[in-house]
Amino acid sequence: MAAPDFTLSAGPVTVTARTLAGLGKPILYHYDPEFRATFTRTQEKVAQILKTSNDILLMQGEAIVGLEGALRSLITPGMPVLNLVQGVFGKGTGYWIADFGAELHEIEVGYDDAVTPEQVEAYLDEHPEIRMVCLVASETPSGTVTDVARIGPMCRDRGILTYVDTVSGVLGMPWETDEWGLDLCVMGAQKCLGGPPGIALVSVSERAWEAIYANPAAPRDSYLSLIDWKEKWLGEGRFPYTPSVSDVNGLEAALDQALEEGVDAVVARHEAAAHVTRTGAKAMGLELWAVREEIASACVTSIRLPDHIDNALVRDHAREVYGVMLSHGQGAGNLIRLSHMGPTAGGLHSIVGLSALGRSLADLGVTVDIGAGLEAALGVLSAQRL
Repeated sequence: MAAPDFTLSAGPVTVTARTLAGLGKPILYHYDPEFRATFTRTQEKVAQILKTSNDILLMQGEAIVGLEGALRSLITPGMPVLNLVQGVFGKGTGYWIADFGAELHEIEVGYDDAVTPEQVEAYLDEHPEIRMVCLVASETPSGTVTDVARIGPMCRDRGILTYVDTVSGVLGMPWETDEWGLDLCVMGAQKCLGGPPGIALVSVSERAWEAIYANPAAPRDSYLSLIDWKEKWLGEGRFPYTPSVSDVNGLEAALDQALEEGVDAVVARHEAAAHVTRTGAKAMGLELWAVREEIASACVTSIRLPDHIDNALVRDHAREVYGVMLSHGQGAGNLIRLSHMGPTAGGLHSIVGLSALGRSLADLGVTVDIGAGLEAALGVLSAQRL
């Protein structure tokens, strides 16, 4: 099968030529002074993106290595932990929490909905024993977001640790790690940043480090160990294991582009692309997956499909017939997702995605007004450009 003409899936996303050039730079010995300087610079640039003075760890591996390593580092046997569930990844976090020995508490809503700050506040009032709150900022499989801006400070003010999966959140939504008092955040490079998928970007507060060092079960001498990065690289200037030189080079190139554009401008670009896509989808006669548009993510637009149309069939049809790679529901429900992340957040990418989706649905017998959808989307795009 030929490569797709357009990759508009939910990550890894298409990257720019400049990022590809970074990935293609010569591979240096990881203790070469030039690479050590690159690694340090890259950490500093991640901190700027996350808006934090906390320690930054660049853990080699997709974001899951940072998510699992961080949670294992924080959880102690019997620790009361509140997990917010509004999607596939939040539910998976709960399985980890229980498996790692914590006392699991959960607030769960439908995967087309979002846990509200009011629900969290009421639960914390009723359960003062809670010591950590875990949440997913942006549930990529369902395309919904959590109100981290209100929940984070609420936990900080109560002395409760926060563990935040923001793999597709940062740069796709406003983000203030320090201002919101977030203790442990894990970001993925391959989503809104438009970087390579081989690095987990982890921010760790001083309060989180205190909890980690107080935990005798926190991974040590392990690929999942945050402590190894803290003591060996941040403390002694030696790597716990050989980092992927190419991934770091590519990551720095992606970070440079985001910082040159401006963090707030990147967020605004994602929001604008989401507005174009949602407007087109609704005008086409399609229903958004999120029950309220204000909880819809700016990184993907999720479309609810008729029960008789399988989401994987729609995805595969768009790929095979029209050369456009979209994403299906990944277990979140019968939905299809049009991504607008990284370099694909803006321009005609949303129009391409809507065209492929609309035509695929029509081919599969769904009644859609493709022309009205594209006209509405182009109208929004034109207004944004004027």
